[in-house]
Amino acid sequence: MEYSELILVRRSVRKYQEGTHISDAAIKEIIQAAQLAPSWKNSQTGRYYIVKSPEALEDIRTSCLPEFNQNSSKNAPVLVVTAFEKGISGFNPDGTPTNELGDEWGSYDLGLQNAYMLLKARELGIDSLIMGIRDADKLREKLSVPASQEIVAVIALGYSAADPVFRKRKEISEICKEF
Repeated sequence: MEYSELILVRRSVRKYQEGTHISDAAIKEIIQAAQLAPSWKNSQTGRYYIVKSPEALEDIRTSCLPEFNQNSSKNAPVLVVTAFEKGISGFNPDGTPTNELGDEWGSYDLGLQNAYMLLKARELGIDSLIMGIRDADKLREKLSVPASQEIVAVIALGYSAADPVFRKRKEISEICKEF
């Protein structure tokens, strides 16, 4: 699939087919695509926690996500918890922030990596939903995420049970200024 088509067909999916499975090979391809994203001085601080057993999915969904995200990710056979190592992207070798953004660069890098992940998933026919409203403390505890990492999002992966609608985008003149 060409890139121009890929970015037009990727949508946030909130209803997944029941009883589906995503192969380990596909999950590996998706994570490998995320690794190809640019990062601050090639620091590659993104970390991924793959939740795929039925028991773990149920536990994470019901104890770490609010009800609306539980419903939106229902039947998704994989949840990917994304995090990044703090204090690396956006920092000098002595540990001081390079500029006022500091760890926000780690979040920026992870966003790029997550975008690559979503696009690769879509190329493989797998749909997705990024969920930023989650209980990071419970995720940290249940998935043994070290304190050195910032938990950012939970991404549902699966196969859509409905055709998601393409929502209108703002006009270029609303988001872009030329000088």
